Amino acid sequence: MHQAQSTIGTEIDAKKEVIAAAAVWPVLGKAEMVHVASGQKILSYEPETSNREELIKLATGRSGNLRAPTLKIGNDVYVGFNASLYEKIVR
Repeated sequence: MHQAQSTIGTEIDAKKEVIAAAAVWPVLGKAEMVHVASGQKILSYEPETSNREELIKLATGRSGNLRAPTLKIGNDVYVGFNASLYEKIVR
């Protein structure tokens, strides 16, 4: 993971603008790396070489929608909340 020094260009309220499972791959598939917070673990995937269904399943919640928070920083996408992941992002 790299340290990102960027500002949020676009903020979307996931409660108002839901990204359903069918629309998740266009978001994840364009990323260089996708980092998914799963409990205390941080799972990192290269969408180009990863199992598409597995990655979508990890990135979506019980509702079938993209988990929040989801951030796109540079060419990477960060899904879910994990304190240590966010500490690395904002340094």
